[in-house]
Amino acid sequence: MRSKLMEMLEARKDEMIEIRRYLHENPELSFEEVKTASYIADFYKGKDVKVETNVGNGHGIIVTISGGKPGNTIGLRADFDALPITEEADVPFKSKNEGVMHACGHDAHTAYLLILADCLIQLKEELNGTIKLIHQHAEEVPPGGAKSMMESGMLDDLDAVFGIHVLPMDPAGVVGYRSGYAFNGRSFFKLKIQGTGGHGSSPHKANDSIVVGAHFVTVVQTIISRRLNPMDTGVVTIGSFDGKGTFNVIKDSVELEGDIRYMSTESQQVIETEFKRIVKGIEVEFGVECTLEYKADYPPLYNNPEYTEMVAESLKNANDKDIKEVKEYPALSPSEDFAYYLEKIPGSYFFIGCTPKGVEKPYFNHHPKFDIDEDAILVAAKAVGHVVCSYFEKN
Repeated sequence: MRSKLMEMLEARKDEMIEIRRYLHENPELSFEEVKTASYIADFYKGKDVKVETNVGNGHGIIVTISGGKPGNTIGLRADFDALPITEEADVPFKSKNEGVMHACGHDAHTAYLLILADCLIQLKEELNGTIKLIHQHAEEVPPGGAKSMMESGMLDDLDAVFGIHVLPMDPAGVVGYRSGYAFNGRSFFKLKIQGTGGHGSSPHKANDSIVVGAHFVTVVQTIISRRLNPMDTGVVTIGSFDGKGTFNVIKDSVELEGDIRYMSTESQQVIETEFKRIVKGIEVEFGVECTLEYKADYPPLYNNPEYTEMVAESLKNANDKDIKEVKEYPALSPSEDFAYYLEKIPGSYFFIGCTPKGVEKPYFNHHPKFDIDEDAILVAAKAVGHVVCSYFEKN
């Protein structure tokens, strides 16, 4: 089956690229992917699979391939939403939707999975198990699509789950893996500090919210420097400090928003506890009232060591001309809602190099000039295909 699958994928490389380019030209934002979801569902029409649409809190799709023999059930996930970015990449298939761009590679993810799925459908009688294809909406915007697709109950029968992300950290042909914690978790906060306004000449008759906010910005960083284990990682970013007023007026209130990152659930708990303690402290210290919105968006992504080793060994031993190198990657600081699947289901999320040919300093994901080497799409399809074959050979 493995050799047949790889030959089929190689023969359909151009089709993968064609799909990717179509999706790239027609991007849709998170939770608004109506046409993209319809395009994906239409792809499976007439095929011997079960298709379930509108899964979760948006346009999620689950496609079930039932093998010819009984066995375990695995999930393969690809996301399909785009970003609110005006494209600056010089490509002939540039986005037709002003201000919306596939700047993270989700078009490539969907393209590889559609063709891989079609090939697996044709080989389904040789499968000793079931494959659920998870076409996921809204990865980019919390609460995301993964959490709600898990909560739908339609993935409760999965024994393992796998996914990939294209990253311009290496050229096409390089596959990266990371065991254990691989992506940061992320929380969001919004804090309103309510003081008392007044005249700039009479600070003793007011309670300056800007002074309190400035104090908070400084002291909240001590969570990372003095409360977190130095061997752990964490980041507290104040992304917005809305204190604009008039030069001679003491502002009565300010609002701050920010982003918090961490690489383990233990660090997440420490940061949240200390953050809320500091907010209570400034209320007492300065006599202000604070209104805090604090929510965890995505958990840290934890790759199951056993399955990650299986991924690495499967690809290292594949002897595949398109997979030129398999290497361990460092933990990465972005966040990814694939973590919600891995909280409940063992599996692994790994990486596909996609640096454009001849480019020494590529634009990273989410940049308006982001682009990929389209050879990476076939690499993704073959890499996941090898993992599927290895999994069912061992189970």
